[in-house]
Amino acid sequence: MSKAKLITTREATRQVPAHCKAPRAAILMVNLGTPDEPTAPALRRYLRQFLSDPRVIEVPKPIWWFILNGIILPFRAPKSARAYASIWTEHGSPLLINNRRLADELQRELHRTLPRVDVMLAMSYGQPSIDQAIDRLRAENIQRLLVLPLYPQYSATTTASVFDAVTRSLGRLRWLPEVRFINDYCNEPDWLDAIAASIRDHQSQHGQADQLLFSFHGIPKRNLQAGDPYYCQCQASARQIAERLQMPDSQWKLSFQSRLGKAEWLKPYTDETLRTMAKNGVKRVQVICPGFSIDCLETLEEIAEENREEFIEAGGQELEYIPCLNDSPAHVKLLANLCRKHGQGWPEFAGQRAAGEDALKARVERADQAAERLNLG
Repeated sequence: MSKAKLITTREATRQVPAHCKAPRAAILMVNLGTPDEPTAPALRRYLRQFLSDPRVIEVPKPIWWFILNGIILPFRAPKSARAYASIWTEHGSPLLINNRRLADELQRELHRTLPRVDVMLAMSYGQPSIDQAIDRLRAENIQRLLVLPLYPQYSATTTASVFDAVTRSLGRLRWLPEVRFINDYCNEPDWLDAIAASIRDHQSQHGQADQLLFSFHGIPKRNLQAGDPYYCQCQASARQIAERLQMPDSQWKLSFQSRLGKAEWLKPYTDETLRTMAKNGVKRVQVICPGFSIDCLETLEEIAEENREEFIEAGGQELEYIPCLNDSPAHVKLLANLCRKHGQGWPEFAGQRAAGEDALKARVERADQAAERLNLG
């Protein structure tokens, strides 16, 4: 537990957020993260934090320390920096920009009917950190916290790592908020409808390709065998989206991307699937990544650039990437509905208004009287 500054005076008592501010609820929206800039030093910092998470890499620490510091960071950081540079914008990382926009839009949507529910953005790795978000809790008198990992499908490598980081950060507080945690939302009709609609909208503008490929981020096969539900949820997601599009099984496939190391990961692999498609005569393919809520390196560079080049080199003619939901109105709406659903029973989610100025003034006066009884100066 972190060392809190002791309240020793009546004036300090009056300034305690719980005394002078009305209680609020917050949604902590968490995504994976991004480096601060597309440089090798920034990537080394980011990758060291990311790849040191035992939820992400389940290898004995002494062995992994040598691999990470002796092999991965020296060689992968410069390569990753070049990849990030290819998608970096004048405003910074696309992942961070679109996450901020989504958080702002979600805040506006919720405040229309829930004025005491705030939205906070944090990243598991990099900035803004989960610790920074948790530090706001007591400063803003947030007494109820709904944690929303932006991963539609559950995996220990992503969703559970958010749970670990949030609980670890909350462990620094003396006065904890009530906490609820959203595990996944891949079976929510709003989410399935939104993904299907984005595909339908793209195809209405560009026509239907020979094949539609659902590409999900991969995880080691061992994780599935250990009980991780991610693989099954990805399969169900693709199937339910295809059903909404009334698309026969022959027109779509599912694959997994972004593997790391030599161990076997979930198959089929996206890059190999695209090369096989091209060699088998598929000329035009459309790719969507429903496991990603916001476009990032894995979608904008790996799929839209690297995999497109590989598909064309193998004999294909055109690969069209269908963007993530990002800060679209459909995404905002489905997340707002999801949060309202999980916040049921909390007064802030019932639309109760904040305490008025007179009530807050009376509360501060009572705190001052209590401080006097406690002989605070």
